[in-house]
Amino acid sequence: MQMSLLDTLDPREAAKVRMEELRRLVEHHNRLYYLFDAPQVSDAEYDALFRELQALEERFPDLMTPGSPTQRVGGAPLEKFAAVTHRLPMLSLENATNEAEIREFDLRVKKVLGLSADAVIDYVCEPKMDGLAVELVYENGVLSVASTRGDGVTGEDVTTNIRTIRTLPLHLGGEHIPRLLEARGEVFLSLEAFLHINVEKEEQGEAPFANPRNAAAGSLRQLDPAVTARRPLSVFCYAPGLCEGTEFGSQQEFLQAAAGWGLPINPLIRRVQGIEGAVAYYQEMQERREALPYEIDGTVIKVDSFALQRELGEKSRSPRWAVACKFPPRQAVTVLEAIIPSVGRTGVITPVAQLRPVEISGVTVSRATLHNWDEIALKDIRVNDTVVVERAGDVIPAVVRVLVEQRSADALPSQPPQTCPECGSPVVRIADEVAVRCMGLACSPQIRESIRHFASRNAMDIEGLGEKFIEQLLTLGLVHSVADLYYLARDDFMQFERMGDKLASNLLTAIENSKHRELGRFIFALGIRHVGERTAKALAQAFGSLENLERATLEELISIRDIGATVAQSIRTFFDNQENIAVIRRMLDAGVAPVAEEKKIGGRFTGKSFVFTGALTRFTREEAQRLVENEGGHAVGSVSKKTDYVVAGEDAGSKLAKARELGVAVLTEEEFLELVGQDSGSSV
Repeated sequence: MQMSLLDTLDPREAAKVRMEELRRLVEHHNRLYYLFDAPQVSDAEYDALFRELQALEERFPDLMTPGSPTQRVGGAPLEKFAAVTHRLPMLSLENATNEAEIREFDLRVKKVLGLSADAVIDYVCEPKMDGLAVELVYENGVLSVASTRGDGVTGEDVTTNIRTIRTLPLHLGGEHIPRLLEARGEVFLSLEAFLHINVEKEEQGEAPFANPRNAAAGSLRQLDPAVTARRPLSVFCYAPGLCEGTEFGSQQEFLQAAAGWGLPINPLIRRVQGIEGAVAYYQEMQERREALPYEIDGTVIKVDSFALQRELGEKSRSPRWAVACKFPPRQAVTVLEAIIPSVGRTGVITPVAQLRPVEISGVTVSRATLHNWDEIALKDIRVNDTVVVERAGDVIPAVVRVLVEQRSADALPSQPPQTCPECGSPVVRIADEVAVRCMGLACSPQIRESIRHFASRNAMDIEGLGEKFIEQLLTLGLVHSVADLYYLARDDFMQFERMGDKLASNLLTAIENSKHRELGRFIFALGIRHVGERTAKALAQAFGSLENLERATLEELISIRDIGATVAQSIRTFFDNQENIAVIRRMLDAGVAPVAEEKKIGGRFTGKSFVFTGALTRFTREEAQRLVENEGGHAVGSVSKKTDYVVAGEDAGSKLAKARELGVAVLTEEEFLELVGQDSGSSV
């Protein structure tokens, strides 16, 4: 057998070589996936490479580098951001607001350079991203420091958060990499990501971000990097700061080199000849603005030649060789004719403004979001008010402000609804939340999400009832609440597209089998606000039956471990809703009979808490938790000083590190099986 190079090295050197190769491969596939949407390997193959790198770094921690792709998950929360002084100031740009002012910029440039008015200068034009300016410092190709622009001289150190951005290389590749490179860029959120984040915030009862720029800035400036890691931020680099070891003659040369090193560059950046080319680019971007997947608010024009840039120099706060060309504002003034409550898929009732139709950027707008009822009160928005409306990309238009000086005598204040406009259930507003909610099980806008959750694996586990079939049930009008699932017949399913006898039988069998799930799973399946799997199981064990839970008082609910006043009130509100009780009764009448769960008293783990982390190979997480709970203990999701044991599987990460830091006992899977008295030679 032929020996490879790795076979000739000692284990440590072999690991070093392999780790370098794995880092290069993972970053290569990251770039293909996140930048070009063109993956070359399956998710499983990518995960295998990533896990191999993690395992080697855990085995040889001194060989781990700051530029490793494993460092994208975020570290421990920060107390505050450290200050970073920019080696070269990050200057702001002068603005041009129309095509005439763009041409005036060109004349000023030629005057300083001593050129005639008809001379032709090469410019580089780029979209003006509506995000947060940052500086990325690479030392010998490795990202070492990242900071915000701040006041242009001093910014905030956001290195840990920047590392979570998947499109950004932690280690530059290619040739002629500078010893030191300061790359300036813009961190932003796509419109799709912005909408997704705002939906999540509203579902959590939090105020949504006003626009993508605020969302990007808020995400990047999180003191907890784990929060940033969950936000799909992106970045485009557009200019160098200080650069040592490589020289560039122009802006275009830098952009080409930076792209070769793996830095993300906006593909819409273009070099043009003469100011008329820059004006045409400005006009083109204004036309394409609405179709872009991110927000831009103008274009930037830069003299391409770095020699000419140096000759032009800077004023006190802005360079003479660049200008920001702002687009006209996408706002209009109209009259707010009504405020309509709209129920979302999670029950959040959002106020929507019905407007006197008005044209904004070529689109007729007749509705706009008002976000929430607190926003209405804060801005003192009333029916019949004259308002300023703004349209931002594909995001639904929003009411920006009221023109109070034009308020009419018939302007009427608006109050949150007391009942759901769709199903008539009483609405609720949980303490510390801005959202007004309908918690009705039979509320039509929520049916799709209710059924999906109800049928999911960890709830009632109705095998085969996926999104496609749920959609057909709703389209055909066969279900109006989760209870209707238990009244479906074979003929109902035979109306589906591509439905055969066997598949229909399988679906009916799966529904029938779900009638006798554990009580905890049934409670979780109801989708009660703030009640997750663990809380549902605790409720089932504490009350023993659905009837007892329905009658439980706030005091009885709060007395249960890990249930506070907010969760207790949410549970009580759910069961106080007679429409919900009617849906539950229909399920019980159809034969649904949740099985009461017995909690073992006096088991070996009574009062003990376990955390499971990493990839478990001997048992599933659910099986392990059941073993613990059968012995009177409980499984928790995070590590603290009160944790008794951490069970670590393969590729265990931050939870394992925290356990070691706090001195919490760490068990392997085999040691855990021995502790619970299972045969470690077989799976659970």
